[in-house]
Amino acid sequence: YRLHLVLQLLNLMKRFILSLFVLVVSMSAFAQDDYLKDIPATEAMSKKVAELFRQNKIKLAFDALSPYWPLPENEIESLEEKTIKYVNMLSDRIGSPIGILKVKTETIGDIAIRETYLVRYEVSAIRLKFTYYKNDDGWIVNGFMWDDTFSEEFQ
Repeated sequence: YRLHLVLQLLNLMKRFILSLFVLVVSMSAFAQDDYLKDIPATEAMSKKVAELFRQNKIKLAFDALSPYWPLPENEIESLEEKTIKYVNMLSDRIGSPIGILKVKTETIGDIAIRETYLVRYEVSAIRLKFTYYKNDDGWIVNGFMWDDTFSEEFQ
């Protein structure tokens, strides 16, 4: 009888642990779980990430964005890995970073903001674009991209 009770208890514990694991995995499927409270907070986030890019602290930059970015963690990690690889490759061609420059802020009413920064290097620059969207809870990162072309910024 005791053996039967112990086996039932072990089976119940196994189900509980499996359920807990499924719950944790499903809750962490999306990285975004926080909101920026206002426009100054979005501006501060963009500036912070641009500065981290300038310092080649790409992992910290993505760590700063991810709590506000509703993408699955594995997608954010994949973008981070590719970015580290390409920024290191680019910096070999364009020299050392020398600063950041905010180029512009664009808005769509009071629901969306796009901020554009340049991370300046000795020979060229890379462009960072941050797009934020306002929902009922606050501002979230709707998109983040970077590239090594900034010719459209002259328009």
